[in-house]
Amino acid sequence: MDAQGNERVRNEGYLPRTEFRAWLEMALARLAFVRKLWEEAERRYAGVVGRYPQATSAAEAIYWRGVSRYKMNDRAALGDTAALIAVKYPDSLWATKASVWSR
Repeated sequence: MDAQGNERVRNEGYLPRTEFRAWLEMALARLAFVRKLWEEAERRYAGVVGRYPQATSAAEAIYWRGVSRYKMNDRAALGDTAALIAVKYPDSLWATKASVWSR
């Protein structure tokens, strides 16, 4: 929940410790993103990618990190993001979503 009590993310069911930690950090990044704190969101998403590259949320973190960079007026961010996800997580849903940004 955010500071106003609005639900921003939800997880149901069990996650192993590493996956749960990555999910929690993704939730903090999401809160920064919806508050339009692009630099904080980008930093938090990058942290997930750096600390949990094997987590199921790593590809999603790269995706939202790229969107955060784009929101900070980095016009190359989306194309770079699509390329990176295609290399690191080619079979992920997030590679498919980012494919529209491919050059």
